[in-house]
Order: sequence, then C-alpha cells, then structure tokens
Amino acid sequence: MIDLDGTLLHTAPEIAAAANLMLTDLGRDTLPYSQVESYIGEGAIILIKRCLTGQINVEPDGALFDQAEYLFFAHYAKNAAESKPYDGVIDGLHAIQNKGFRLACVTNKPEEFTLPLLKKSGLADFFELVVSGDTLHKKKPDPIQLQHICAKFDVPEYEAMLVGDSATDIAAAHAAGCFIVTVPYGYNQGKPIDVSQVDATINNLTELVDILI
Repeated sequence: MIDLDGTLLHTAPEIAAAANLMLTDLGRDTLPYSQVESYIGEGAIILIKRCLTGQINVEPDGALFDQAEYLFFAHYAKNAAESKPYDGVIDGLHAIQNKGFRLACVTNKPEEFTLPLLKKSGLADFFELVVSGDTLHKKKPDPIQLQHICAKFDVPEYEAMLVGDSATDIAAAHAAGCFIVTVPYGYNQGKPIDVSQVDATINNLTELVDILI
C-alpha cells in the first residue's frame, strides 16, 4: 500500500498554486510555498483551514471556509493532474510488480483528483486498488482504509506494508497493525520523520524491493 502525495507524486507545487489563487480571490495575502507545503498531509479540508488561519488547529469562520473550499477545489481541478512522480517511483513500481507483489494506492486526496492524477502520471496501471480520501467514511490516520485494502486482497494486516511520508501514515499503519516504511522527501508538516516509529526507511522506491525480498 503506497501513499500518493509526497510519496509517489510531488503534488505540493500544484496545491500551493491553487491555495494562493484561493487566497487572492478572497482578497488575502498569498503564502510562501514552504508554508503551504508544511500544511499538506491531512487532507485538503485541513490544508484550507490552515491557509486561512495561518495556524495548525484553529477553525476559521464557517462562511469564509465554505467560500474558500469552493475556490480551492475550483483552482485545483485545473492543475491537479500536472503533478509529476518523484525520481525512482516508476522504476520502483516496476520492480515491485515484477516480483509479484499486489499494489494499492491509499490517499487522503478526494477521488475526483486522485484517479485523473494517477492516470496522467502513468501510475494508474500499477495499482490493483485505489482507496481515496472519500472512498470510505474515514481516512488516515484512521486505519479503516488500510483494513479495507487488506480485506479486499484477503491479506492479514500483519503481512501488509504501507509506504508513506508522514506521521499520518505512521499512525494509520500502527493502528492497523501493518508494517510502515517511509521516504524522506515528502510532506510531514516540515518535520523530519521519527525513524524510531517505522520499520524501515528508504531513499526512494527503487530500494523497496530489497526490503520486500
């Protein structure tokens, strides 16, 4: 099971562009790219709230949020599929697939953006199953997405692995009882991964096959 944003695809440039267009439409100052990137990892709703408030756990005005949500998704719909895979992703997926492992993509991104993004980036055919942020009634860090994938594949959670880039992925894997492997280049709210909480770290996906075999 592999996370999307910050693990497979470098989506921050397009997300930041959409967020700043949203803020411009609202008559607000735009934010530095690095600040928006630090807000990525827990879904678009939380990202929008953080862009409006400049803080992690503060709720914006409800009417303002509703307007901002509409604007963000309208802008993101125009550029979401432009995101590119990280170095090593396609070669790594080929190597994993060639060893006979079954692959699923699991993300907090809504399906309307996830599926076109996977298709345009050339990654869709690698994944037997895609579970997006709105596929089920909860998403990471809740374990339900990982449990759903394991059930579909008829694989016990303790024999499954999640590859991700954030504390959200780590929490989901721990809650589900899965192995967790992380990459260092993604989005973890500007913080380094706590390697004491993971089973392994890899520099990119080409190294994953060595762990699996």
